[in-house]
Amino acid sequence: MNDKLELRTRQVGPWGMNAYALVCPQTEQSVLIDPGDDPETLTDMLVGSIPMAIWLTHTHIDHRGALAAMRERLQVPLYAHNGPHENDMELDADVWIEDGRLLQAGNFAVKVQHAPGHIGDQVCFVLQNDDRVIVGDTIFAGGPGKTWSSAGFQTTRHTLRQVVLAWPDDTICYPGHGPSFRLGNKRPLIEAFLAKDHGDFFGDATWDM
Repeated sequence: MNDKLELRTRQVGPWGMNAYALVCPQTEQSVLIDPGDDPETLTDMLVGSIPMAIWLTHTHIDHRGALAAMRERLQVPLYAHNGPHENDMELDADVWIEDGRLLQAGNFAVKVQHAPGHIGDQVCFVLQNDDRVIVGDTIFAGGPGKTWSSAGFQTTRHTLRQVVLAWPDDTICYPGHGPSFRLGNKRPLIEAFLAKDHGDFFGDATWDM
């Protein structure tokens, strides 16, 4: 019996956003994560599975551009954090998810971890009894997610300390853009980044700044 979720990914949209699907090898049930664009590509990614839900890591447009189309196609519930959302938009989620909640992907559990900073409704999906985390725009191979205020940047620093660095070194992070990476390979860079005083900085950050 296969004891791990199958993780599928496709790059969609003009910003090269990574959409993901988790497929239970035992039940064939699937979850679509971040339907950013290209409904045909997203539908193809789910071939051979039974879609059960859509999950959002956060509400930036590049992560939800095809949300309405995929809700119409799949007729499954939407799971998302209750905000604040992008531009204070109204999001009609079916299920509001909060920090620490356990979700089901077929026979497997996935833990929600709130990871604000890039945006207030950012969450990570931590696969349980596994080494994989779908991190959205919380963290990338080259740096943390972009921030739009110094307060947002300080929140990102807090999230890096309290959420990200608490994961084991063998954690494989699957971000919203770019390649996946092993957390332990980035830990020294993240710790050095956090040791510096960046003042009132906000914007696009890199680990070596």
